[in-house]
Amino acid sequence: MADGEEVIYTSLEVLIAVGCCLGNMLVIWAVWSCRALSQTTFCFVASLAVADLLVGAVAVPFAVVVDGRLKTSFHCCLFISCVVIVLTQASVHSLLAIAVDRYLRVYNPLRYRGAVKKKHLWTAVTICWLSAFILGLIPMLGWHKKDTTTAENSTITCHFITVIHMSYMVNFNFLACILTPTIIMMVLYLLLFNMISKQLRKGVGIRAVESMSFYHKERRLAYSLALVLVLFAVCWLPLHIMNTLDYYMIVKVPPVAFHVGILLSHANSAINPIVYAFKVPKIKMAYKSILMKLTSSEQKRDQSSQTLDNNASSNSNSTARCSMKVKPQVV
Repeated sequence: MADGEEVIYTSLEVLIAVGCCLGNMLVIWAVWSCRALSQTTFCFVASLAVADLLVGAVAVPFAVVVDGRLKTSFHCCLFISCVVIVLTQASVHSLLAIAVDRYLRVYNPLRYRGAVKKKHLWTAVTICWLSAFILGLIPMLGWHKKDTTTAENSTITCHFITVIHMSYMVNFNFLACILTPTIIMMVLYLLLFNMISKQLRKGVGIRAVESMSFYHKERRLAYSLALVLVLFAVCWLPLHIMNTLDYYMIVKVPPVAFHVGILLSHANSAINPIVYAFKVPKIKMAYKSILMKLTSSEQKRDQSSQTLDNNASSNSNSTARCSMKVKPQVV
């Protein structure tokens, strides 16, 4: 990249990283503090927010580093590159868990509510992250490019593509670990919408009004979460498609296009909190509650500091008045 392009790219990455951190910290805080967000789905949303937060705090800085800005050992560069892949996998697995959770909740609501306990939830979240680590760290076990360092020259300029084998990125990471789960999720959401539409047409349930209300709520939430999935696909697929085209030498992709794809993939982690604010009423209310608490606490601090200042000024004025009243004695 030219110097001007490098400055623009790095500046955009910094802005995205800040957006990722602030937005997803708010999501995690909202789920943690609001009882209305104690459903299993929102716990998986929090898991996705943790992954997105780490994208801003870890993956983006690492992505900038592995763009030729650091000289390091081969395996250190490989590990940094693998961390970026792990966080992508964690996002995919959290999205898949959300889709499965919504489908099962609508497929058999009564049984699902009774069967799913907190220990099952934490087990599912642990599996999401453990599987992400296993799949993302596979290059560390040998599926990487040849180590070209020697005893005399033990460091390399760290580039993602100089350590990660593109056969792993295309054939395994993209086709098997990203594209396949994305297709499964889309099928699940289609089945979910079809199921909800059928139930709404029938008006089934012991109490028809309650049943209709339940399915209307489920449909609204499913639309919002499906939008999160669509945005994930829109933001991540271009980069992986470019990798595929370049790997199979179908098209020579320019470096600028790759950098735009990287920026788009990172921006996805900053977009999700905004989607929740506009599309998920419970999270929107939690946001408002948190912001109101923050502003009210700041107002209280300002009021208390102003009161202290007023007291101090009044004390100093009274002291001055007293000193003016005392007349000096003539000897």
